Amino acid sequence: MGRIGVDLYPEQIGVPLPEVRTFRKMLGGSPTNVAVAAAKLGRCAGVITKVGADPFGEYARQALREFGVDPARVGTHPTLRTPLVFCEIFPPDNFPLLFYREPKAPDLELELSDLDLGEIAAVPLFWTTGTGLSQEPSRSTTLAALRARPRSGVTVHDLDHRPMFWASGEEAGRWAREALASAMIAVGNLGECAVAVGHRSPEETARALLDLGVELAVVKLGPEGVLAARRGESVRVRPIPVEVLNGLGAGDAFGGALCHGLLAGWELERLISFANAAGALVATRLGCADDMPMLEEVEELLATARH
Repeated sequence: MGRIGVDLYPEQIGVPLPEVRTFRKMLGGSPTNVAVAAAKLGRCAGVITKVGADPFGEYARQALREFGVDPARVGTHPTLRTPLVFCEIFPPDNFPLLFYREPKAPDLELELSDLDLGEIAAVPLFWTTGTGLSQEPSRSTTLAALRARPRSGVTVHDLDHRPMFWASGEEAGRWAREALASAMIAVGNLGECAVAVGHRSPEETARALLDLGVELAVVKLGPEGVLAARRGESVRVRPIPVEVLNGLGAGDAFGGALCHGLLAGWELERLISFANAAGALVATRLGCADDMPMLEEVEELLATARH
């Protein structure tokens, strides 16, 4: 549930936007990318979101269909435009984003009437993100969806912090903690987690997230790998060395793979190792949704990394 848009990523690498000549058009938006990643791994996925009544909205729906993601819960806002996102690509670790979401993105206009709370309560896994909390009515709608989930269901909140969408870090932290109170799993990089629990070491960050009530804390550490912790169990997975092209889709590939492993009931080390490998693969590619890996590709990279 949450953000959707169209990515326009430059085909000239290492070139600032004023000098870029051509762009590749692709589906985007973090939770949308996660749904596509899960579908590419064989899962049945859908997205609750909204697009504009424009050609890019039509493109987003069609792309979801082509990726095997159900677009039935994608609404249409009559006046707001489907968001566009540009980036610059300076490997290995600098990928500035330029969002066109003004005056407001349709996905932030999700209302309670757009939801089937019975369906949300019943699905085996539900994924929300921090951006969905950044404005009303999406904030209240997202929190209502989270509260509808049973404690026995797999409910993941991706902290997904984009500072440009928030009035302040304090406000973002307040609503992140509110969302995590209804989630089973928290996911974020160290900076995103700091919005909710302050700046701490990876281990202290994981413990602080667990203290907020989640059952599993997943702290992504970039070139240092991933830390995942439950009460009484902690796993740290090393990074897989790859030649990075564009790191923007890696976190969402990680998320889709995490969904796959959670639904499969994998033990913690296998779960995080698989998600880590999926993220590494997509970091070698230009796109996000369009370049999510197949199951065999992830398993092959994992096998190679073990040797």
